[in-house]
Amino acid sequence: MSTTPLAVLAETTFQVSNETDHRTLRECIATAMADYFHHLDGHEPENLYNMVLQEMEEPLLKAVLDHTRSNQSRAAIMLGLNRGTLRKKMKQYDLD
Repeated sequence: MSTTPLAVLAETTFQVSNETDHRTLRECIATAMADYFHHLDGHEPENLYNMVLQEMEEPLLKAVLDHTRSNQSRAAIMLGLNRGTLRKKMKQYDLD
C-alpha cells in the first residue's frame, strides 16, 4: 500500500454491510477515516476535507444518476442541489 495521504485514502476500503453486520453510513465513514489515519505511516495529510469530499462526491453523483436513470432534474432534487450545480459537478467528474 502506498503511504501518500491521497493514495492511502483511495486505497482505504470498508464493508458497508454483509449478512451479519449492518452499519450506518456514518459508522462506515468513521471506520474508514480511522483506518486511513492508521495507515498514513507518519505522513500528515493536507487539504483533507476537500480530499474526502472529492472521494465521496463522484460515487454519490454516479449512484444518484444511475438511480434516476440520468434524469438530472430528479437527481438535483434528490441531492438538494440546483440543476446548474449538478451539471457543473457532472462536468467536473466527466459524468455528462
